[in-house]
Formats: sequence, C-alpha cells, structure tokens
Amino acid sequence: MGRWRMRKRLKWSCCLSSRWVWLSFGSFFRASTRGRRARHLVALSTFFDSEIKPSIKDKPHTVSCGHAFQARRNEDFIVAKTNCQRVPGDHGSSTYDAFAILDGHNGTAAAVFTKENLLDNVTNAVPSGLSRDEWLAALPRAMVAGFVKTDKDWQKKGTPYGTLRGKFSGTTATLVIVDGLTVTAACVGDSRCVLDAEGTVKALTIDHRLETNEEERERVVASGGQVARLHPYGGREVGPLRAWPGGICLSRSIGDLDAGEYIVPVPHVKQIRLSPGGGRLIIASDGVWDALSSEKVAKVCRGEKQPEVAAKNVVKEAVKIQGLRDDTTCLVVDIVPPGRASRFFAPAIRKQLTVMKFLRFSRSKNKSVTQAPAMEELFEETSATLAERLGTFP
Repeated sequence: MGRWRMRKRLKWSCCLSSRWVWLSFGSFFRASTRGRRARHLVALSTFFDSEIKPSIKDKPHTVSCGHAFQARRNEDFIVAKTNCQRVPGDHGSSTYDAFAILDGHNGTAAAVFTKENLLDNVTNAVPSGLSRDEWLAALPRAMVAGFVKTDKDWQKKGTPYGTLRGKFSGTTATLVIVDGLTVTAACVGDSRCVLDAEGTVKALTIDHRLETNEEERERVVASGGQVARLHPYGGREVGPLRAWPGGICLSRSIGDLDAGEYIVPVPHVKQIRLSPGGGRLIIASDGVWDALSSEKVAKVCRGEKQPEVAAKNVVKEAVKIQGLRDDTTCLVVDIVPPGRASRFFAPAIRKQLTVMKFLRFSRSKNKSVTQAPAMEELFEETSATLAERLGTFP
C-alpha cells in the first residue's frame, strides 16, 4: 500500500514538472517572438520624408512599330509619326502617335497629297484649349472634317503635277491615332485595320468595297450611280463590281474626280479604349487582305516579338499565297504595357499545358465566370452623309 502511494506521488510530481517546463518554454518563445517582431517594426514617420516611386500602373504605355512592303506599282504609302505633341510647341502636353496606309490608284498624285496633308487637316480641326479627355472626345469629328477637307483641297488644286492621270487619281486612306490606351481609327476604301488583343481579333475599320459591302452598293444605287462589272467587247462580265461612271470598285475614297458624287470621302470612324494589357494593331493594304483573312494575319503575327519582323512575315505570307499581283504593304503597331520592354512583348496566345487547357475549358463552360474584355467601344459611326455625321457628333 505504501509503495502504491509513493508511485502515485512520483507520477503527479513528474506531470507537474513537465507542465511547468512547457509553460516556461512557451513564455520564453512568446517573449523571444515579440522581441523579433519589435526589432522589425519601423516607425510610420520614417516613410513621410522618403520619396515614393510611381507604380507601374502610373507609367504610360509605350508604342513601337514596324512595316514591310513589296511593290508592284509603287502606289502604296505609309505614315508613321510617334511622340507628336497634342499642343504644338508645348513640351509639357501629352503626346500621341499617328499611323496611316494610303493605297493609290490611277497614279500616285492623290496618295502623295493625302500623305502630306491628312494628319494636319485632322489635328487642325480639333478646337484649341481642350484638355486631353476633351481632345480625345473631339477627335472623331475632327477625323471626318480632316478627310473631307483633304478631298476638297485636292479638287481645288486642279491638275497636280501637270498630268491628266494625276487629276483622276484617287486613294484609300486609313488613319489611326493612338493616345495612351485610346485608339481612334478612320478609313475610306479597303485598307483594313485590325486589333489583336488578349487573343481576340477585331476589325476597327469597314471595307468600302462594292463587291462585299451590300450597304454601300445600295447607297450608291440610291444616289443615282450604277453598280456593274466590266463588259469587255460586249462579252461576259469580268472583274469586281464597280461604280459607274468612273469604274472604281470602291464606294469611298479621296480624289477620283472622274467618279460621281456618290463616291464620298466621309470616313467610317471607330474609337476604342484598350485594356491595360495593350494590344497589336495591324494595318495593311488590299494586297494583304485579298490573300489573307484578319484572323490569319493575326495568327501570322502572333509570337513574333518585333513588329517589323511581324510585318515582314505578313507580306511574305500574302505574296506566297497569291503572288505579287498588287502593292502589298503591312504596318504593325504594338501598344506595350508598362513594365515590359517592347522586345519582350508580343500579344500572342502562349502555349499551355494540357491541364491548364482543361481547366480553362471547364471555366468557360461556367456562365458565372467572365473574362475582362480586350477593349471598350467608345464611339462608332459609319454614315456616308456628311450632314448626319456632323449632327451625331457631340
């Protein structure tokens, strides 16, 4: 009996001793942890005098471009102007970048004249003294005014370069102005501009080609023009649909003084705001689009980090498919997110593991999961009636 009590007392004393040891160790651990935390604490006031560096989100997007062409008639022209001052002479004002492709026909006179005057006519049509946001809001209307003024000035100029061929020449015109993430595109003719962003391809312009644009065909006929193909020597019809008189296969252009009044210089205008991921613009003449679809052109460019190399690949692919039947010109513009060098940026769909593809496919089936859009549409107007266009603008 005595031994049993002795063993019980020893057991309790051991339990109490071990419990005291654990409590002592816990107190020591908490004290040491508080000490370590205290050593890492910094007074908030020390940050007040330090210089706060701007975050990546505050930095502007950068723009890089490259172009390529193969000439058949030497009637295609390119405009690429970067870091243009929104307020001329004011170095503190924000800047924009301007890009254009002009595809002349019946000579180069109208295309050269448009190249030299179109951008100035557009920017001069924007009222002075506007803030950046107001300037962007006024830009679509200025696009219309600039295109129309360029065409009227061409008509007043008479017979440029002293040739009858120069008088009757005309040109397509696609002008794109990039200001930060805001892209404004205007076009007459069929020199298309497409956007490739976040793996999505979107046309920013409309082809004013009678063969494919039913709306424009109806407009030309309603205005008194005729739409028909060529009938050589009374034989069967050949070639694309054309507007008569004039025989032009476009419904909108700059120049073409021998065509009727239904061939107008009033452009289709579209303004968008890109997502922070940026995007790639591809502007090309019909030498490219006759051979390749918008999706195919974007696919050819994807994965290529240098815009100039991407443009060369597009031209090479177009010529490979249909040969050099026409001037083939491509201009690639990358709008690069901040924090990335342009040489490391290409808006391509990266290769993914099979598991990641499966997960993305599973998410796409869930209607509750939505992806951020690659762009936000701010403005679009396609009417060919100048009075209507002036009335629809703010």
